[in-house]
Amino acid sequence: MDGKVKEQKRHQQKQSGPKAERKKLKKQGGSTEEDARKRNPKAFAVQSAVRMAKTFHRSQDIKLKKHHIPLVDRTPLEPPPIVIVVVGPPKVGKSTLIRCLIKNFTRQKLGDICGPVTIVSGKKRRLTFMECSNDINTMIDLAKVADLVLMLIDASFGFEMETFEFLNICQVHGFPRIMGVLTHLDSFKDNKALRKTKKNLKHRFWTEVYQGAKLFYLSGMVYGEYQAQEVKNLGRFISVMKFRPLVWQTSHPYVLVDRMEDLTDPDRLRTDPKCDRTVSLYGYLRGTFLKNKGQVHIPGVGDFQVGDVNFLPDPCALPDAQKKRALNEKERMLYAPMAGVGGVVYDKDAVYIDLPASHVDHQQEEVRPNTELVQSLIDTHATLDEKMAASKVSLFSGSATLEPAEEQSREEGGLEEKCVWDPTTQRKRRKVVFTTEEEEDVSGSSDDDEDGESEDSDQEEQRKNEHEENLSTYLKEVRAECDETEKTVTDAPPVKRPKLDERKGESAEVPAFADSEDDLEMSEEEESGEEGEAGRAGDSGHCSEEEESEDGEEEDDEEESEGDLEGKGKAADATMDEQMARESTEEEEEEEGLRWKEGLRQKASEAFLRQQQAVPNLRKFVYGSVVKADDSEDEEQELGGLFRVSRPQKSKKYQANAVDSSRFNSDTSHKWDQEEMLNSIRDCFVTGKWDESQDAATLLKEDEELYGDFEDLETGEVHKNPTGKQNRAEQNGENPDGDDDDDDDDDDDHEEAVVKMDDDEVQKNKRLEKKQRLKDRFNSEYDGGDATYFDDLKEELQKQAELNRAEFEGVDDETRVQYEGFRPGMYVRLEISSLPCEFVTNFDPHYPIILGGLSSAEGNVGYLQMRLKKHRWYNRILKTRDPLILSLGWRRFQTIPLYHIEDHNGRHRLLKYTPQHMHCGASIWGPVTPQGTGFLAVQTVAGVKANFRIAATGVILDLDKSVTVVKKLKLIGYPYKIFKNTSFIKGMFNTVLEVAKFEGASVRTVSGVRGQIKKALSTPEGAFRASFEDRLLMSDVVFLRSWFPVSVPQLYNPVTSLLLPVGHKDSWAGMRTLGQLKHDLGIRNKPNPDSLYKPVVRTKRQFNPLHIPKELHKALPFKSKPKQQQQKGKTPRDLQRPSVIREPHEKKVAALLQALSTVHNYTRKKAHAVQHAKHKEFLQQKGKQEDAKLKRQKEARKKLYRVMGQEDKMKQRSSLKGASKDD
Repeated sequence: MDGKVKEQKRHQQKQSGPKAERKKLKKQGGSTEEDARKRNPKAFAVQSAVRMAKTFHRSQDIKLKKHHIPLVDRTPLEPPPIVIVVVGPPKVGKSTLIRCLIKNFTRQKLGDICGPVTIVSGKKRRLTFMECSNDINTMIDLAKVADLVLMLIDASFGFEMETFEFLNICQVHGFPRIMGVLTHLDSFKDNKALRKTKKNLKHRFWTEVYQGAKLFYLSGMVYGEYQAQEVKNLGRFISVMKFRPLVWQTSHPYVLVDRMEDLTDPDRLRTDPKCDRTVSLYGYLRGTFLKNKGQVHIPGVGDFQVGDVNFLPDPCALPDAQKKRALNEKERMLYAPMAGVGGVVYDKDAVYIDLPASHVDHQQEEVRPNTELVQSLIDTHATLDEKMAASKVSLFSGSATLEPAEEQSREEGGLEEKCVWDPTTQRKRRKVVFTTEEEEDVSGSSDDDEDGESEDSDQEEQRKNEHEENLSTYLKEVRAECDETEKTVTDAPPVKRPKLDERKGESAEVPAFADSEDDLEMSEEEESGEEGEAGRAGDSGHCSEEEESEDGEEEDDEEESEGDLEGKGKAADATMDEQMARESTEEEEEEEGLRWKEGLRQKASEAFLRQQQAVPNLRKFVYGSVVKADDSEDEEQELGGLFRVSRPQKSKKYQANAVDSSRFNSDTSHKWDQEEMLNSIRDCFVTGKWDESQDAATLLKEDEELYGDFEDLETGEVHKNPTGKQNRAEQNGENPDGDDDDDDDDDDDHEEAVVKMDDDEVQKNKRLEKKQRLKDRFNSEYDGGDATYFDDLKEELQKQAELNRAEFEGVDDETRVQYEGFRPGMYVRLEISSLPCEFVTNFDPHYPIILGGLSSAEGNVGYLQMRLKKHRWYNRILKTRDPLILSLGWRRFQTIPLYHIEDHNGRHRLLKYTPQHMHCGASIWGPVTPQGTGFLAVQTVAGVKANFRIAATGVILDLDKSVTVVKKLKLIGYPYKIFKNTSFIKGMFNTVLEVAKFEGASVRTVSGVRGQIKKALSTPEGAFRASFEDRLLMSDVVFLRSWFPVSVPQLYNPVTSLLLPVGHKDSWAGMRTLGQLKHDLGIRNKPNPDSLYKPVVRTKRQFNPLHIPKELHKALPFKSKPKQQQQKGKTPRDLQRPSVIREPHEKKVAALLQALSTVHNYTRKKAHAVQHAKHKEFLQQKGKQEDAKLKRQKEARKKLYRVMGQEDKMKQRSSLKGASKDD
């Protein structure tokens, strides 16, 4: 191996194929198509104008089909990660594909896929993978938030029902981008079968999605993973894919939760384990802006009010946005807290650092200050206040210890440590908690805050006084040390001198808003000792000596940003000196005055300031809270590479935002006796010296020159421009101030000529301007001739998007959140109280948690009108009043629909069942949802059924109770008295009042006779008089067809699948249908006896004899007259033939004759059979003879025809040779 170098395999060039053919042609110097086009252009000209027009129209149609309606691009500059949902039946390879894609992007292996997994796929794109199980609830929820769906299909098995179910769910809730992925292709041994299967699956997939939908093929697996090149190609396609905004997602804020923390008080949990929980949920905000204190819906749980919303640092930031930290890039590419992967986890008041076992130093046995602190806390024998006063904490090994006063002086607050048992790694971990005074006041989420709240107020005041005393002594010591350090630094190179001067300027400045009493105390001491400490570096009160030495290098890079502050500090020095000098002289002059006059001006100014500061803060009333610009992320100093020390007094933003614009604070430092102060405001008045572009006299002069002469239309007087005449005179070389009184007439003539010339010039200039405008319009149309309305619309929306982005571009996040809410792309923390305890105890990270934001109206419940159609693949029709589970908006709930259809007259008639292949209306009681929102319906979400689970789909039409659903009601009555066309009917109504309501209503009989109700009868009760078209019979049945309004049942039962125990979340069962109840309880329908089939027994009707009047009988012809024929009587007995009685001898003779006749008949029948057989044989022989005869005749005809043919040929030959010589 030392001397041998492995020879690299040579590249084998292609010998066949289109690429090889082109290379060969190029080497031979053969002519290509372009050369032929140049050599013979006519051959490539248009052959047919009609064909060319058809081709052009087809290309334009294809081009326009690709157009979508342009929408305003509202995606933020840092968009949230793209949600990629991996869907498929069980055991199709979903988890394996996610692992392979994560390994492709991050080079890390992930074990169990739990919850959302966020990775960085490129400089500007992040991806969140989520695995979708076979549960119908999970499929519905993830289809609403998915940006891209990877649909896995087992090629060896074919399409399964889950694939089509998810496709139909996506079609209803806004169709995201869908890509198919074929797996298990290595099970095919025959390439022909593989190609055929691919083709069939591809075309079926195109039918469901769209023509040309992308379908990837994963050919096989290598060591339990898909092939790297195929996964790489899939990852590249995902990384560059563009997405179209969906209406529901862009109009509603939503969060796909990737982390959940229970914030409930442990004491409350100990006393009542079933109490409602307070939970904080974390995730990237998507969709649109989210307002604080809004209402959200958690699918599977219910509607809740958001207690508090905060935005946190991005845990999986983009590479160009993130700052370099101690953690390496490998751990920043992947963020999956539910799967145990996350690096740094940010909370509202804490930062959790998760280090793998390989990063932990195993030499933990040496004694360190942190260990000493923990040991001292364990073995303490004193109170907590005494121990904290005596303790010293070191942040890092080798650094100086911090005293309590020093800790209180830090703006970031003290460090606290908390031991937390990590169930994932099975070890104790030390949690570093960062707390500030503001967060202690606001948040009640941490255990430290709870302990602080439980302490008595007396102890807090005592501890605060001790800290103030310690801080004041500490500041004096630091200043003394600074004096000594400056004396030693005087001999050093003068590199740091400008910084010391800047520090002096900063120290002299009185803070506008002090962070604490320490700042005020510090500023007062600096003012009093300014002369003695002139050469000392200023101390801001926010950093110690060690920090100043560490900040030295960073301050060199911040000189530009602090230049303005230095100027402000020097100005403040000057004003403070003058104010002190003036006050000292005034005190000397007024020593002889009264005591109460001392400091009167100062007292008045302070009273005025207090009065002005008592004005209510308008911004706080409008927006609810005021941002305190204490923290500045742009100019923070890193301490140890991990923690930051904020310096608000060095920030321009702090100085700019310190005073609220809605309040007035008079500045007492202005000295109006000084010339410089007067000059600074001299330009604020009309008499001041303005710039040329802003001076009033200059602007008036320009206006006169611009508009020139004008004529008063009322008086007819012409006003001329003197300045214009003067300028023209100057141009002509004349003296406007000369004495030309003698030539007044000449001047008038000259002025008239000049006015005419001016009019001509004005007209000429107008024409030139018009021509220039036309020319510019032509140029713009010519240059952009291909621009269409579609392009103009896109350009207009692009400008709108740029305006939207530029509105809050320079505003910090804290202020921006108050105006526009939390924008999409932020990593937010939502605190929700009153969550059911089952949500925490039965939490399963494999099921997605989605927080869908609701608008102000969507939290209400009311009547909804929908258009619904039973799904063509669902094998049963739907019945009215059967409970149905709907997925509408963010919600999944059970309700009772009423199906109806609109008749031609506008009546909404109730349907008992849904129609088979057409739409129908539906009325439900449910949450108010915007019109046009799609929904889908399932009859059950429990378990997996063999059949298609989606029962119906539809859309919301209306949100009120304007539609009245009516059902048909037939009332039946019977006549009991008949008077020609009037009848008395009974049995239809029960009271006279009911009859009075229906007076004038139309009735009819079963036989079709129409009538009308006239008036009620006194007896019997409920009877009435009615008139009909014809006379009724007593056997007729009268009925009245009426319409009865039906009320919609008010049932709204949210599907709480996430509250079920782990492993049973897909077994939610709500209200059962009537058929299910009868089946479960074993109840069989008792048939209606009137509905059963019975034998029809009809009584025979007896008709009366026809009676013809005598006059009519006389007039009838003889043929039509009834004949009076008498019936024949019985034959008399004497005329009847008598019966013959035979003698015994006659009987024997008759029997013998019968026997002889029987024998004769038998012999004759037998002889007939023999004769028949003989005749049959004869016929067969005769047939054979006929066949032979026909055969002979056929042969003879053939011979004859042959001879005749030969003779004809001879005649033809002879005719061709010509006539014979004899002829």
